[in-house]
Amino acid sequence: MKLSNIDQVNEFLNVVKECRGDVYLTSPQGDKFNLKSNFSQYIAMGALLGNHGDDLELWCDDKEDEAKFLNFFNKHPEV
Repeated sequence: MKLSNIDQVNEFLNVVKECRGDVYLTSPQGDKFNLKSNFSQYIAMGALLGNHGDDLELWCDDKEDEAKFLNFFNKHPEV
């Protein structure tokens, strides 16, 4: 899932916390940020909110977790 603009950072991170499996943001350069790690969250959120936010893609290990993000995206179609 490609991300473009997240203004609801806390709500987005709450969805990450609810996930059972790992959740990643990946960049075209091959960077992979595990959002279950607090340290990686800071780096990934900086990239997402900065100039490279449109280039990042969201990946979930668990299919049920994908449904949680789809609900988030339906609620916030600007993302």
